[in-house]
Amino acid sequence: MTRVHDMGGRFGDGPINPEPEDAPVFAEDWHARALAVTLAAGFLGQWNIDVSRHARERLSPRDYARFSYYEKWMSGLADLLVEKGVLTRDDLRGVDREAAHRLAARVLRAEAVQDALARGGPADRPSNVAVRFETGQAVRTLRPGANRLVNGGHTRLPIYAAGAKGRILRLHGTHVLPDSNAHGLGEAPEPLYAVVFPASELWADSEHPADEVVLDLWQSYLEPA
Repeated sequence: MTRVHDMGGRFGDGPINPEPEDAPVFAEDWHARALAVTLAAGFLGQWNIDVSRHARERLSPRDYARFSYYEKWMSGLADLLVEKGVLTRDDLRGVDREAAHRLAARVLRAEAVQDALARGGPADRPSNVAVRFETGQAVRTLRPGANRLVNGGHTRLPIYAAGAKGRILRLHGTHVLPDSNAHGLGEAPEPLYAVVFPASELWADSEHPADEVVLDLWQSYLEPA
């Protein structure tokens, strides 16, 4: 079943209109605050990036369709804060706490933000999983494009590429598997490849059939073609 957020390459959603180069970074002041709160909450160490992505995917279809980009961020964050026990619903309603929060010592202070963002959160890890494919090899993505570990769970294989034939462009090394990491099953690192697909393989009526699309895909998403 297609997930509501998996909109890439889908017909009927209208054209993508890039913003002009001189457009402001944030269209509204609160967008910057939404980004700041999301980053600060992530530094509390109660979830990882894959968990946070899955929280946004789990928004109701009605909300997902009507929310703007940063509204999705804030709604997913609110759900996570309650699910992980960081805040209660009363906290979100603005009810005052009498005691300091148990995670108060982990607060990300303004003076530490630049260094924290510069370090980033690398996802490459050592792995015992053997590399299965080589550059230039023909591969096919699994169909259906689904999480094989958790029914209905998070995956980075887009629905439009499920069952498509492509070729290995390069090996990126071994990286955290989102399908596992988003559900508390461990990082489970495995080989990650850049895979190139002809547009005609992905869409029956592609506007430019000779175009190519490159996707970064984990080894467990692929099989020999």
